[in-house]
Amino acid sequence: MKELLRAVWAYRHFILSSIKNDLRARFIRSKLGGLWMIIHPLAQVLIFALILSEVLAAKLPGIDNKYAYAIFLMAGQLCWTLFSETLQKCTGLFIDNGNLLKKMAFPRLCLPLIAAGQMLVTNVLLMVAIFGVFAALGHLPDAQALWLPVLMVLTLLLSMSVGVLLGSLNVFMRDIGQVVPVILQALFWLTPVVYSINILPERVQHYFKLNPLYPLVASYQNVLVFGKPPMLRELAVLTVFTLLAAVVAMVVFRRASPEMVDAL
Repeated sequence: MKELLRAVWAYRHFILSSIKNDLRARFIRSKLGGLWMIIHPLAQVLIFALILSEVLAAKLPGIDNKYAYAIFLMAGQLCWTLFSETLQKCTGLFIDNGNLLKKMAFPRLCLPLIAAGQMLVTNVLLMVAIFGVFAALGHLPDAQALWLPVLMVLTLLLSMSVGVLLGSLNVFMRDIGQVVPVILQALFWLTPVVYSINILPERVQHYFKLNPLYPLVASYQNVLVFGKPPMLRELAVLTVFTLLAAVVAMVVFRRASPEMVDAL
């Protein structure tokens, strides 16, 4: 493990330059440039808000704002976007970079780190845009929003851990790449992103709270919408789960790594 981390550190300039070059290449011929990184998720949020706000706004206690549902939705979407996009990118990462792996000798762990950097930059830009929308709607988060960097790091680590595990397996079992989007679509509706868990019958709320993403999304909503602290006890459990997932992912990655090029 130490040798792997040392190798990654030795290639830190390669990682940073790859993140920079990828972001530049994606928008070099676009007039709006990096704005496209935030236009798509913001457009999705606004569509949900416009269609559903009249239905669910009255069921969001604790928000004294006529745009309560839009604010609530954007907070949850900030978390979900980082998790889902990082997970999907890591799942197909080694297959998408198969030619690079065959032509260049570098620590393969650099690829997930590059992907994580790209997703983090995108999510930070989305966060800035969402804060701008909050201000326009008359909602200003309080000091609890200082928890946001911690929540973003935990979200990124969780999605990377699961993503690297699935990405390593996907090289040898390509069906995984087809199943992940389906699972994410179902998970989106099982996670309180577009609705408050309080609107569900009490007898089923317990089952929804077993979703490991529930305390994460709810914590985003607490600090950005309700001015409450995150769900620290539940997040502590999620952190332990994330670390265990990271260990499993690294073990599987190290065992699969020597055979990846041949499988690709």
